[in-house]
Amino acid sequence: MLSDMHLAELNIAHLRAPIDSPELAEFVAELEPINTLADEYPGFVWRMKESDEDPTATLTHKYGDHLLINFSVWESLESLWNYAYRSAHLGVLRRRREWFLRMAEPYMVMWWIPEGHIPSLAEGMERLERLKAVGPSPEAFTFKDSYDSSEAAHLPAAAEATK
Repeated sequence: MLSDMHLAELNIAHLRAPIDSPELAEFVAELEPINTLADEYPGFVWRMKESDEDPTATLTHKYGDHLLINFSVWESLESLWNYAYRSAHLGVLRRRREWFLRMAEPYMVMWWIPEGHIPSLAEGMERLERLKAVGPSPEAFTFKDSYDSSEAAHLPAAAEATK
């Protein structure tokens, strides 16, 4: 019997300036309240954090200093949508052009995972690359071209995660 599925989500943004620059001060000031909102939002499961002590710490990774990464797991597509577009997060999202460079390629990807599985950052980046290479599929999709969890339940990646 298959376990319930959760939604993994990864999005990236190219910063206009270093994270500690005056140009990004307002964005950094929003990190703690927006991250707290996410952590307490209905349907939230997990998000990758750099630090449990510093709510403004951004992820350190090997993909470049100006690349900001947000990586989380949600109970459903609807719960992520509601957080992103029906909460105070929308106000920050509307200001993204002030802080981030416009991207011509996909910068956000979602995929279904078995409940209890915590995906790695490498897995998330691989899913984003898959979306860029072949377009939306049950293995890597967007809000615009989403797939139901039942369409992903049979996929090898979901099966591997349950082992």
